[in-house]
Amino acid sequence: MQVTETLAEGLKREYQVVLPLAELDARASERLSAIKDRVRLDGFRPGKVPLPHLKRVYGRAVMGEVIEQAISEVNSKIVSDGGFRLAIEPRITLASKGEEAVNKVMEGQGDLAYTVALELLPKIELADFKSIKLERPVAETTEAEVDEAVAKIAEANRPFADKDGKAEKGDRIVVSFRGTIDGKTFEGGSAEEVPIVIGAGQFIPGFEEQLVGIEKGETRTLKVTFPKNYLAEHLAGKEAQFEVTVKNLAGPTAIAINDVFAKTLGLDSLAKLKLQVRERIERGNAAVSRAKLKRGLLDALDERHKFEVPPSLVEQEFNGIWQTVTKEMETQGGSFADEDTTEAEARAEYRQIAERRVRLGLVLAEVGEKNSITVSDDELTRAALERARQYRGQEQQAFEQIRRDPAMMATLRAPVFEEKVVDFLLELASVTNKPVSREQLFSDEEHYGEDSDSQKDKGKKSRKSAKVGKASKG
Repeated sequence: MQVTETLAEGLKREYQVVLPLAELDARASERLSAIKDRVRLDGFRPGKVPLPHLKRVYGRAVMGEVIEQAISEVNSKIVSDGGFRLAIEPRITLASKGEEAVNKVMEGQGDLAYTVALELLPKIELADFKSIKLERPVAETTEAEVDEAVAKIAEANRPFADKDGKAEKGDRIVVSFRGTIDGKTFEGGSAEEVPIVIGAGQFIPGFEEQLVGIEKGETRTLKVTFPKNYLAEHLAGKEAQFEVTVKNLAGPTAIAINDVFAKTLGLDSLAKLKLQVRERIERGNAAVSRAKLKRGLLDALDERHKFEVPPSLVEQEFNGIWQTVTKEMETQGGSFADEDTTEAEARAEYRQIAERRVRLGLVLAEVGEKNSITVSDDELTRAALERARQYRGQEQQAFEQIRRDPAMMATLRAPVFEEKVVDFLLELASVTNKPVSREQLFSDEEHYGEDSDSQKDKGKKSRKSAKVGKASKG
């Protein structure tokens, strides 16, 4: 066996490897001898098949196994001897191309020569995390905020009473309708006994507005145009007509926010309702506060760790981001020009974001490894249960399916691991609370979510979702 290093540049390494025919042949013969007693061939007693005959029958298949194993062993030795940590799987390129050359090796008639290209993980010198100073924005929940939230709940549960006359904004009508495009009905375009609160925005733009002034028993034809970014692509941008008949008309009635109202929601008293609302607001505030604190930590880590990142990992991350961006833009019918940029500029921006994500992911992984931070089975089970709860009515089936899917479990493990590493780092960092208003806490200028990449983003809406993501994926 001969191994020659041909490239050592940054995180890239390449080696030219030659495995002599004699070595491969010896391995194949050893393998054939090992299976000799188990082979059953017509005309031969068990264990009495001559080796040359075995080679003619099974030689090519065995040589394939031998070559695969030999390549794996050589590559492992290269990595071990070099003390490397790989970013991606080694890439193998045979020196001899063409079917004839490959057959020659498989038939045991020539040496095996190939090139193995490696991409390495960088060596990371971790910063002094105790030197990191962070502010945690904290918003106190006021009684006025609780009252406002309770009032919204009351508005959403406001009762209606039948009325005569014409429908007004805020009224609830029950309608049956039939939609057509170019005179033909379409799937999902017809329904019976559908309640609509005029002005609530339940239907496509222009639909509810044309119902103002309609009376019970009246039939009216509405002309509307489906939005260009409508989810049903076969309807997007199409003009349609809806023949609407009002079955019932009701107006909103006064509602008193008291114990009686709270009991209609299944609670004992208004005080209990307010307590529940306050807890919900506080949970939301705490989540945003945590997200901003984490963002500050990630920014600090990014500032303190500058090293070359594996190009292939950056490319994979960029491709995922770009796919999200272009798909969302296509759905919304927008363009880069609409956002005062070009595709080239957007690509450059998102490549920087991808590089930052990869770098932060590697830093968090290094911290986790050096401090023996792991995800327990119980933590992973809780994550699987949380994901399964998204499938209402099918939670148990979803949970079992998730548990049986290694890829899904790995996807769940990544964010749990990341949050544990973040918690570890926040314990080391100097964190002080900064009182802010709820408006400040949720302001666009301050609210980064758990985004690990968009501090330079100016809020371009059609690309915003691609910039929100975890710092790492494992």
